[in-house]
Amino acid sequence: MTEDEIFTTLTGVFQEIIEDVDVKAITREDSLRDLGANSIDRAEIITDTLEQVGVTIPMVKFADARNIGDIVSVIAAGARS
Repeated sequence: MTEDEIFTTLTGVFQEIIEDVDVKAITREDSLRDLGANSIDRAEIITDTLEQVGVTIPMVKFADARNIGDIVSVIAAGARS
């Protein structure tokens, strides 16, 4: 799965959880927190995205992710290994 496909999956999951955000305006530089996702929302967005992509990655791997692009990169790396 490409990073673009992972990004599209993540923004789709994001829209399911945080309904009042225009996902078309989301960029890889945005952070989930800045877009209004609280800590529970962020964990759910990541776990639901992992489930849809079919990858298992420990949440600790996302500790240094500063933005959506970082999250996508971690998922892509996990999908390749």
